[in-house]
Amino acid sequence: MEFSCNILNSLQNKSILITGSTGFLAKIFVEKVLRVQPNVKKLYLLIRATDSNLAKQRLHDEVLGKDLFRVLREKYGEDFESFISNKVTPLPGDVMYANMGVKNSEMLQELLNEITIIVNVAGNTKFDERYDVALDVNTFGSMNVLNFAKNCIKLEMLLHVSTAYVCGEKSGLILEKPIRMGETPNGSLDLDILQEQSIAQNKLKELETLQATKDEERSAMKELGIKRASLYGWRNTYVFTKAMAEMMIWHSRGYLPLVIVRPSVVTSTYKEPFPGWIEGTRHIDTCAVAYGTGKVTCFLGNPNFALDVIPGDMVVNAMIVAMVTHANQSSEHIYHVGSSSKNPCTPNKFADYGYHYFLINPVISKGGKPVIVTKPTMLTSLDSFGRYMRAHYILPLKVFKVVNMLCCCNYFHQTYSDMKKKISYAMYLMNLFGPYIFFKGIFEDDNTERLRIAMTSASASDAEIFYFDPKCIDWEDYSINVHLPGVVKYCLKL
Repeated sequence: MEFSCNILNSLQNKSILITGSTGFLAKIFVEKVLRVQPNVKKLYLLIRATDSNLAKQRLHDEVLGKDLFRVLREKYGEDFESFISNKVTPLPGDVMYANMGVKNSEMLQELLNEITIIVNVAGNTKFDERYDVALDVNTFGSMNVLNFAKNCIKLEMLLHVSTAYVCGEKSGLILEKPIRMGETPNGSLDLDILQEQSIAQNKLKELETLQATKDEERSAMKELGIKRASLYGWRNTYVFTKAMAEMMIWHSRGYLPLVIVRPSVVTSTYKEPFPGWIEGTRHIDTCAVAYGTGKVTCFLGNPNFALDVIPGDMVVNAMIVAMVTHANQSSEHIYHVGSSSKNPCTPNKFADYGYHYFLINPVISKGGKPVIVTKPTMLTSLDSFGRYMRAHYILPLKVFKVVNMLCCCNYFHQTYSDMKKKISYAMYLMNLFGPYIFFKGIFEDDNTERLRIAMTSASASDAEIFYFDPKCIDWEDYSINVHLPGVVKYCLKL
């Protein structure tokens, strides 16, 4: 791989359309481009909104108003608003619709004439989302973006952000290769995506005929998504619908320059615009928060498996380098952006880091008292999790239930209620995140490594600005001094 351009200079005068622009990764992308290359021509941010005023309000509240942009605000001071108005255009729309829901004909024509790069970060990331919603956004929404891209006369690149876990439940080395149309983790080639859409639509009609309530409909459609995903070897609706999106856009891309980036679990920023910024909790964060707030006393994970996490700013840097490097190339490229291949961390290490952090920096409870943590029990399998739950929660709960019925005492009633909540929460975490905590695969990142080496060889300044080498991460320092403080500040808001 050879570099024929300077990454930073190549961003000049580009008109970039970003979908999913109120999401975590998209915000980091927007901030990075504006900060390092103010001579970018325009960033068009697609925002789910019914009109321009609501789009502008969401841009202000959910993007620019975040602490992530404080470095940029400090840089421009009083000129920040004018700089943003010149460089950023909020677009009311939705990838669920043709032309991405852009209704203003003049704006639509401007986009088709001016856009040079499309970065598709739109996606519904709920693991157990309703099947119809996940299909509309993740799968067919991606096709709407692709079809729009084909009509952009100056388009140099479509970059699609997927997830490394489209592979399903596999072990060993997971390759950076496309998913063939209809290919499933359980080895069959009979997945029909249009049929899946029909199954979801027919289920909705059936529920309507049965006069199901909104809650009943929501529950049934969530259950359908999990059922269909499990049938073919995926563990949840999110990765299933993202995998189908990859199949469709890869199969239908034609000669369009296309890059697919597959990050693993994305965590807080490593160093830019400052260390530790995060929004929303990933599975390791949910477990850490539950432990730090006293809701659970254990961590899950097998020390023989890698815990594949990667800071958000490294993912964005890899995205930028890939999209610029392959602009105007009719070839297609897939990049895994993670850490399990080059610098793996393990669950037991992360548990140790969590213990040391919360021991020194205890969370203050609502009652004003510090939550004292004990060294966590490490549960290394689903079986050990089951035994732990029976010994520490389920059997004691049965005892308290009997005592509660006999005594009708406030103390026992409250204890019983608290224990039920803890069991429910622990089971929820296990069902949701177990497949990733006990994931046995390693994500190959040879393509990503070649990209990094080529950039470093061509330009030392680009390598410094657009760093994405996971080997430089000291997991202990990052976890204790960067990531967990960020989770406490931005997720727990303490």
